[in-house]
Amino acid sequence: MFNFNTLRQLSIFTVLSLTLVGCTTSPEDEVERVSDNSPKARYVEAKKSLNDGMYNRAITILSDLESRYPFGPLSRQVQLDLIFAYYKSGKFAEALPSIDRFINLNPNHPQLDYVIYMKGLVNMETGINGFQDFFGIENADKDMVTSREAFNDFNRLVDNYPESKYIPDAKKRMMILLDKLAHHEIVIAEYYMRRSAYVAALNRCKYVLEYYQQSTSVKDALTIMISAYDSLGLPEMKADAELALQNNQ
Repeated sequence: MFNFNTLRQLSIFTVLSLTLVGCTTSPEDEVERVSDNSPKARYVEAKKSLNDGMYNRAITILSDLESRYPFGPLSRQVQLDLIFAYYKSGKFAEALPSIDRFINLNPNHPQLDYVIYMKGLVNMETGINGFQDFFGIENADKDMVTSREAFNDFNRLVDNYPESKYIPDAKKRMMILLDKLAHHEIVIAEYYMRRSAYVAALNRCKYVLEYYQQSTSVKDALTIMISAYDSLGLPEMKADAELALQNNQ
């Protein structure tokens, strides 16, 4: 005769066995689970997000890694990637402090030329007003501080790292910035001319001739100077400006 208690004991044993089997993992499974949460795995995830253009997600991961493992083996690369992610996502206010902190803490880092180049890019983008530039709207009061800083950043790169692979692009951007800064002075000089502030207009034009000789605004500066000298009744200075303009044709 079959014993009901025996059946009940077998059932309990079977359930316990299955439960234990379900809770047991192989060494490979355990390694994989830990790897998914490791700094290296998280960094790989961040790099994939960068490559996929998911910059905000990359920033979240990289920021977490930087705060959790500030002195880990990947810390410097995490900081470099975070700077890039900030730049690509347009978060320039966050990028600049990260760049300055990296430069101050790593003055001899082999990729310091890249960091200085990135600082130039960030400052250059910060000084751009896309709406005004696109529609050609001039603004005599437009703040050019970050454009000057960008020029200085690229100039620092050229002076200190002449063999850097970023030099060609930096030089092109320096010329763009030079023209932008010089044109800004011309806009202000024209503003002064419309208000008959001829001496102030002359000072702006002289500044262009002294500091932005390689810009495309030199002819405009000389043209304004001719008009200003004429209005001031200074024929000799007007003649000098006319001669300079002829030599720059």
